[in-house]
Amino acid sequence: MAAPRTAPPTVYDVASAANVSIATVSRVLRTPDAVREGTRDRVQAAIRSLGYVPSGNARALAGKRTGVVGLLLPGFDVVPDERPDLVTDEGVRVVDDRRHVTQPFSSNLYFDEVLRGAETEAWQRGLALMVAAGRGSSRDVIVNDVAGRVDGLAVLAQTVPDDLLEHVARRIPVVVLADDRRSHGFDSVSVDNSAGMRTLASHVIGRLGIRSLAYVAGPIDSPDDMERSTGFRSALADHGVPASSVRVVHGDFGRARARELAATLLADEVPRAIVCSNDQSALGVLDAATARGLRVPEDVVVTGFDGIDAGRFSSPRLTTVHQPMGELGRAAVRAIVDRLDHREGPPRAVRLPVEVLLRESCPPAL
Repeated sequence: MAAPRTAPPTVYDVASAANVSIATVSRVLRTPDAVREGTRDRVQAAIRSLGYVPSGNARALAGKRTGVVGLLLPGFDVVPDERPDLVTDEGVRVVDDRRHVTQPFSSNLYFDEVLRGAETEAWQRGLALMVAAGRGSSRDVIVNDVAGRVDGLAVLAQTVPDDLLEHVARRIPVVVLADDRRSHGFDSVSVDNSAGMRTLASHVIGRLGIRSLAYVAGPIDSPDDMERSTGFRSALADHGVPASSVRVVHGDFGRARARELAATLLADEVPRAIVCSNDQSALGVLDAATARGLRVPEDVVVTGFDGIDAGRFSSPRLTTVHQPMGELGRAAVRAIVDRLDHREGPPRAVRLPVEVLLRESCPPAL
């Protein structure tokens, strides 16, 4: 016969077993580093002994917090598969994959790093991370749904309209990633895009002496791209290169689109250097250069921006401006927690440094 079911242990049972208050138990669960080691160990031992599992709803009622922070990233459409089938045998396709060098969702690599950082910081603080992705007509519903379940929300710049963010910010702290949004009343975490691109472009123009340039920009509404384009133009001015002499094309930060744009650029007079606003675009340029039979960097220099892992393993390895993508996610979670503890005060901005990594696609010297 099965043993009779007993009621699950409560926070009051844990507090009694550890001889502490329920407030102390709550602090151990949410911010263990803020509790003295001896007390923390006693509470955690009682939790293990009793088999206590904290209830999110109960914690929300008791502490006015859920213990959950939200991260909203843009949704991505699946890249259509345009590869021709050669044979279909018993439901298994055989595909000529020799020319297919782009994987679906390849542009997510930046967001993977941001997500990993946010996840790590939340875990170390005893918090849960709720991640949502959406676009189009469902965006308002998704944002409001997530905002109703979390203590604070980190949002990538341009993902959500300002009026919707302002609505959410009346209820919970909002932190904007990859843009300084203090003028809109939001805390923000970003990197020094302009200085990074200016330094890299100055190396290409000043150190290597290159004057024949093309620039593969990103979406025109991207705050990151705006700052990087500003840094690029500053480097041109620093070295007396007319902006009108540079061919500029706008991509979407994706590898496939950049490959198409680069194929057009390289079909005419090949520029001595192609500077790209992000790494995925630069990888697309490398694809196009290889298809054209061009050598990098001997025939054309190629640079990127972000520092994703794919650039470390490309051939040749990609010169880039490395931004601390994981730290962006961590800083966003820290900013939410700080705002929860200090609700008053003006919007705060965190600006993270970047570094230029010279690799084979654009070496220290030619």
